[in-house]
Amino acid sequence: MITDMDLKLIKIISDHYWIKEAGIGQKIHHNGRIFYDKFKRVNEPLNRNIIQSHLKKEILVAHSLINDRDKVENIVFDYNGFNAERFWHKAQLMLRDEGFINFTAYETKTPGHLHLYIHKGHTTFQEACQLAKMLSMKLSQKMATEWKVFPSVDIPRNFNILTIPYKVYKKERGASWSKHM
Repeated sequence: MITDMDLKLIKIISDHYWIKEAGIGQKIHHNGRIFYDKFKRVNEPLNRNIIQSHLKKEILVAHSLINDRDKVENIVFDYNGFNAERFWHKAQLMLRDEGFINFTAYETKTPGHLHLYIHKGHTTFQEACQLAKMLSMKLSQKMATEWKVFPSVDIPRNFNILTIPYKVYKKERGASWSKHM
């Protein structure tokens, strides 16, 4: 199970949260595509009790990647492939090469499904989307694309959310050998 300290690495936006509702959700049109919004925004602080209910799998809770000042703390790879170990290895090498020294992979509810949080710090939404797309393209040169990246302008803004992870997979913190330190 994930600890409070592990969740602090994500820097979750905690002034609100999203909770999954039953049914197919509300139909949304965006850039010629149709999306179904299954999550409802709750404008209350995300507290420890709600996170505990989520970790016990009583409810499904998600957090926003974009704060109210249009800033993003993390770029996230949402990996849903068949070889999480290979994905971690390739992504870790690519991120080190790009100068990123703080990133963490978390396990989600689905086995083999990872959320790789790249801790970028205060970045504008547009810049984060461009960086996410660039990192995804670089990684796709090394392996088949079995992931989505967040944040993204290709989806509605309120779809730039991720479920709170259940467990740390692996993490990388401040490698001294990084060429960009």
